[in-house]
Amino acid sequence: MSEQTTPVNVDPSEIDKFSQLAHKWWDEESEFKPLHKINPLRLQYIDGYAQLNGKKVVDVGCGGGILTEALTKTGATTLGVDLAEKSLKIAQLHALETELQNVSYRCVSVEDLAAEQAGLYDVVTCMEMMEHVPDPASVIRSCAELAKDGGWVFFSTINRNPKAYAQTIVAAEYIMGLLPRGTHDYKKFVTPAEMARMCRQAGLEIVNFTGFTFNPLTNVYSLCDSIDVNYMAACRKTALVL
Repeated sequence: MSEQTTPVNVDPSEIDKFSQLAHKWWDEESEFKPLHKINPLRLQYIDGYAQLNGKKVVDVGCGGGILTEALTKTGATTLGVDLAEKSLKIAQLHALETELQNVSYRCVSVEDLAAEQAGLYDVVTCMEMMEHVPDPASVIRSCAELAKDGGWVFFSTINRNPKAYAQTIVAAEYIMGLLPRGTHDYKKFVTPAEMARMCRQAGLEIVNFTGFTFNPLTNVYSLCDSIDVNYMAACRKTALVL
């Protein structure tokens, strides 16, 4: 059962969308195939900066736990949080089936968790969530609050421009069928400039932007310098800017 009755920063249609797909989270040939493909790249990027072994980590918007489990396997102690209860049940079941230790899950908003556990985490990750919430700035502020001073915070999302629309919606959803139609709402995409501004206002210093690229001929994802479409941000928590 959810730990709050009136979530302040959630789109019910987004929760319903992912709840309907919850049973497919760990099927690597399902709609979540792209997440499985990019997960090693996400982990490589995060671990390269944060040195995860022995760290206390919270994975915000964890879904079925694909990244959460990978973070834990590096030697981190990891909490995954989400508001889609069906997805969390899948995550919990998979952790039990694989006998994975040092991982737990909670159905709680990032805002409520930040009010409860401010400054307790070495590393905060929030991947592929920003483009699914009404107020991304609130998510960024809460992620910053969860991090210790000097801690690492990582985000990933989709840029908002014609190229991103063509690749992530037209091509991925309607032509190639890599994602279900309606997965993304172009208006909710976040530009790197907007991300940088929201991070700065939350007391986060952006250390790096890195992009993803996909080769449809080889079906291989890679990290790249271009942040025109999908991108990640590595941030350090500094003093809050007033």
